[in-house]
Amino acid sequence: MQWPAEQDRREELRRAGQPRLLLVERGAPPIPSDELEDWIRLPADDLDLRVRVEALRRRTDGDATAVPELDDDGVLRVGDRWVSLPPVESRLTQALIARFGAVVSREILTRAGWPGGSPGRNALDVHVLRLRRRLSPLRLAIRTVRSRGYLLERVDGGGQAMSGPSRPMTRNGVRRMSVG
Repeated sequence: MQWPAEQDRREELRRAGQPRLLLVERGAPPIPSDELEDWIRLPADDLDLRVRVEALRRRTDGDATAVPELDDDGVLRVGDRWVSLPPVESRLTQALIARFGAVVSREILTRAGWPGGSPGRNALDVHVLRLRRRLSPLRLAIRTVRSRGYLLERVDGGGQAMSGPSRPMTRNGVRRMSVG
């Protein structure tokens, strides 16, 4: 996109978590707002332009293949991103990671979060809500599967599910699981 002419579009794409290559025609270049942004001064060599685009692509794809890892201290890592989780949320996350991309029932999550028994009917809902907020920067999302449970999956910067070769998406957005 042209800089500074398309400043509004830049902000719109930034909010959506999309990569941006700013083409600077004149004046001072912008300070990149995050790792998904780069700039190049025009006129630019074709090779330089392709290298910048490829670098942005790699930055966006870097977490796409990374497997979420939860250590014994409650630190959840995806690629080079991490978040610290409180004990209950750490136990819930461990159960979701064990079946990453598949539905985990409310009953299994309740037993994982509170091995001694659930403190209340809405406790799981409250902790899942908090966990959703904590996982968002890692580009992970917990989806509710009505009458079944919850599903942990990778999402792009705009919150859309990312399908991978091992778990293809179906038309209704639920991943198919191969049994065998």
